[in-house]
Formats: sequence, structure tokens, C-alpha cells
Amino acid sequence: MAEAHHPPPLVAGNKSSADVTRDICAPLERGPTGWWWSAFLTSASVLALGAAAVAYQVATGIGTWGLNRTVGWAFDITNFVFWIGIGHAGTLISAILFLFRQQWRTSVNRSAEAMTIFAVMCAGLFPLIHMGRPWLAYWVVPYPNFRGPLWVNFRSALMWDVFAISTYFTISLVFWYVGLIPDLATASARARPGWRRRLLEFFSLGWNGSYRTWHRYELVYLLLAGLATPLVVSVHTVVSFDFATAVLPGWHTTVLPPYFVAGAIFSGMAMVLTLMLVARKVMGLEDYITQRHIDPMCKLTLLTGSIVGLAYLVELFTALYSGNAYEQFAAMNRLWGPYGWCYWVMIGCNVAVPQLLWFPRIRRALPAVFVISVLVNVGMWFERFVIIVTSLHRDFLPSSWTMYLPTSVELATLAGSFGLFFTCFLLFCRFLPMIAMGEVKGVLEHGRGNVAEEVAP
Repeated sequence: MAEAHHPPPLVAGNKSSADVTRDICAPLERGPTGWWWSAFLTSASVLALGAAAVAYQVATGIGTWGLNRTVGWAFDITNFVFWIGIGHAGTLISAILFLFRQQWRTSVNRSAEAMTIFAVMCAGLFPLIHMGRPWLAYWVVPYPNFRGPLWVNFRSALMWDVFAISTYFTISLVFWYVGLIPDLATASARARPGWRRRLLEFFSLGWNGSYRTWHRYELVYLLLAGLATPLVVSVHTVVSFDFATAVLPGWHTTVLPPYFVAGAIFSGMAMVLTLMLVARKVMGLEDYITQRHIDPMCKLTLLTGSIVGLAYLVELFTALYSGNAYEQFAAMNRLWGPYGWCYWVMIGCNVAVPQLLWFPRIRRALPAVFVISVLVNVGMWFERFVIIVTSLHRDFLPSSWTMYLPTSVELATLAGSFGLFFTCFLLFCRFLPMIAMGEVKGVLEHGRGNVAEEVAP
């Protein structure tokens, strides 16, 4: 008799290659469902609200925000760092786990890559708005010009963001598109004659499925994975330099780069879990996004969440042990000051809640995993708010201490960024294969032998 601890197959339902093609192409061919239309109209409405808020603040000025002379950074940079963090799990799943030959990534990597692109798009909006004159955004690009001595300040951490994020977005977009090429060719072969088929054929770049084509595709994919992997570490490290290179207590610390990287992967994995749990149900993909995919994502969330919790302790210990009165005050102000409730929400969502994932029973309870993943992203948003606002609102000079409250324009802009993200993701699910058919077909046999052994006498 076989032992009972054999893992189940990565793809349930004893699928064949033809079944994979049919099931994954079905949402593209059958047209949108009522669930899709409801979600799309809701997200598009929220996007329209955000677009109206952005148009109003661009026409009026960023005086529509709740900023003041003390708190010059607040909601906009909080949301910027939050969305950049969301995008990190896509590169982790696609590039790093590909290099480590983790086969469970095959059903979730395509959606994670798309999530990365949409999250970076949302993040890029906030620095543009913060400029006050977004139509002059091209001034941050260092190119030969006729503006005399006006040139970008390469010593500015915000300029580092421009280079890091534009590079990250470009590599992620190319990586996502190259992975799509085989599936676009498959979808074009099944599509009816018309504009949709012509578009699919054009973007599949003449894919013919030959051995030579596959060999070159796999080589390019491997090289792109190697290029994308350092970006997981570099991009959020550069974002952390926005704070770590300052002299403000609570920001001027060397723990921020690894702390930001771990937090970015933590929040990104939580968002991948949130989207995958919804998509598997709404799109009818339960056989392709199984417990074999949910379980390792939960473990990665638990690991990175534990690293983030350790970073919180290191940050507090460093401040208290430093003997610096300003650092000690900044730490205590975070815990017990006017925004202390934000800190404890952050600790509860980012440290306490993920510890439930130690228990296999919780990891198998998909509604519980969904709630945990949502709470993690709530906590990670509050983490960015705590880092930015609580270090600013009480600085060196007590006479300048003040409070910050977001205005309705800022709240609408944040809601609009979520509307943009989910609108783009829903359009992606509607018009493109959200699971990599070619990669899933390569792991169909994985685990089937174990199942056969278990049922054998």
C-alpha cells in the first residue's frame, strides 16, 4: 500500500493537453459572464470617480490635499510605495521561482506578472500628480534639451525612483509579453476569422511551435528571468532610499532596504492570493489553481511576514538602544502617539494574523486564507502610512507639530487607483489567457504517479 503523504497532482481532474487548451481558452471564447460584468462595471465606476478627482486636483492644484508645512509627504507617497510593493510578487513568482524550477508557479505566474504591470501603472500615477504640473513630467527624463542649465538632480532619491521603476516596468512588460507569445498563437488558431484573430496572429509574432522556435523562446525567457531577478531586490531598495538617506528620526536607518524588500514581497504575495482565490471561483479554474498552489503561497506569505515582524523589532531595538533622544521619541510616538492606533492595526494585520498560516487546517480553508490576505494588504498600507506620516507630524521642533488628515479628494484618488488596477485585471482575464497553457501542459504528469500508487491495493 502506498504512503498517504504523497502530494496531489498540480492539475486536478486528470486533464489532457486538449482539455487544458479548451478550459483556459473558454473564458475568452464564451464571452463575459454576469459576474464579470458586475465586477467590471463596479471597478470602472470607481476608476471614473478617481479620474474625476485627479482632474479636479490637477486643475486646482495639490492644495486640494491635506498636506501642510510639516507633513509634506502623506497619502500620495503612501499609495505610491504600497502599489510598488504589490508588484513585487509577480517578478518573484515568474522569475525567481522559475530559476529555482518550482513547478507549482505555472498556474499563477501569468496573472502575477499582469498584476505587477498594473500595480506599477497605479504607482506611477502618484508621483506624477505630486509634481503639481504633470504635463511637465518629461522634465525628469535626462535627455539633450534646450532648457539651458535646467537639468535633473541625480543626487535626488526621487530621480533614482524614476530610473528604477521605469526599468522595472519595462522588464516586467517584456517578460510578460514573451511568456504570452505561445498562448497567443494557440488562441489565434482557435479564434473565429475577424479582427480578434488578426490581432492575436500579429502579436504571436509568427509562432509556429517548432523545436527551433521553442528552444529560442526558452532561452530568451531564461535570460529575461535572470535580468528580472535582481530587480526584486533593487527596486524597493531604491524606494527605501527615499527615506533612509534623510536625516529625519524614524527614516534614517539601515534596516529600511531589507525591510522594504521583504514587505513588498509580503504584500505582493497577499494580493496574488486575493486575486487567485477570486479568479479560480469566478472563472471556473478550480482544477488549475488547487491546494498545491495555495499552500506554498501561504508559506511564502508566512515567511515574509515573519521577516517583516522581525524588522519591526529590530527597528524598535535600534531606536531604544541608540541613546538618541530623537530616535527614541520617534519610536515611542509611533507606538503611543496620536497615530498609535495605525501602528497597532499594522502589527495586528502584518504580524499576528499571518501566524495563523502555521496551521495546515487554516491553509486549506480558502475563505480563511482570503480574509488573511486582505488583512495583510490593509496592514501593509498602514505600514507605509505609519512610516511616512508619524515621522513627519512630530519632528525636531514642537512648535511645528501638527496633524494630517486625508481629504475627500485624496480618498477618491486612492479608490480610483484600485479601480484602475481591477479594471485592467478584469480586461486581462477577459481578453488574454490568464494561465500559461504551455507551462501547465509541461506539468500535467507531475504527481499523477503518486495518485495511481495511492489507489493501488
